[in-house]
Amino acid sequence: MKILVAVKRVVDYNVNVRVKADQTGVETANVKMSMNPFDEIAVEEGVRLKEAGVATELVAVSLGGAPCQETIRTALAVGADRGILVQTDAALEPLAVAKLLKKLVEREQPALVLLGKQAIDDDSNQTGQMLAAMLGWPQGTFASKLTIADGKATVVREIDGGLETVAFPLPAVVSSDLRLNTPRYASLPTIMKAKKKPIDVVKPEDLGVDLAPRLKTLKVVEPAKRKGGVKVGDVAELVDKLRNEAKVIP
Repeated sequence: MKILVAVKRVVDYNVNVRVKADQTGVETANVKMSMNPFDEIAVEEGVRLKEAGVATELVAVSLGGAPCQETIRTALAVGADRGILVQTDAALEPLAVAKLLKKLVEREQPALVLLGKQAIDDDSNQTGQMLAAMLGWPQGTFASKLTIADGKATVVREIDGGLETVAFPLPAVVSSDLRLNTPRYASLPTIMKAKKKPIDVVKPEDLGVDLAPRLKTLKVVEPAKRKGGVKVGDVAELVDKLRNEAKVIP
């Protein structure tokens, strides 16, 4: 069974993100970048399925500029067999990403597509669902447990009321949640071996995908600074402040 896992290059989660002076986006120049944490979990799950003998090949896919090869190399060091980079400098919206992944799925014919439930840079949480809809495949989102057996996938997912278990036939799309697993660290030997693993570079034009944006960002601003709290003397003063200052109660 072949697994396709999508990995995105984002600003490292430890970095204090700054908004550009012209409010067109966030500053990425000279900023540490890394693999999206939810995608790290997806890669780890793919490697575990391969180690368990469920999968025979794990292909890491990334979309973006040439530096995304570093993100693919990270996945290769963890255990992926080869990589594919759809190289473009265009700003990719979730719809465009889903379209590109669909073309790669049609070319690679995997039985399972794994990806993070969302990316920490835009928090859209759309790509997995769009991809499944375009392919006409079943999907399991926010997976906190994944089991593959007898040509079926069983996903335990967290919902407001607790845990929900869904089962569906392969091929399918599964997006990983935080509690699916704990990603491993790549060792020095595996990092060195990853340098020899192949990465296929393709262009969006080769896949026949229109990357024209459907959304326009008006401006990006930093969140308002939080004000310090105050102590109140009694309940009556608290109610008065909630009603007249915060205006959260009538």
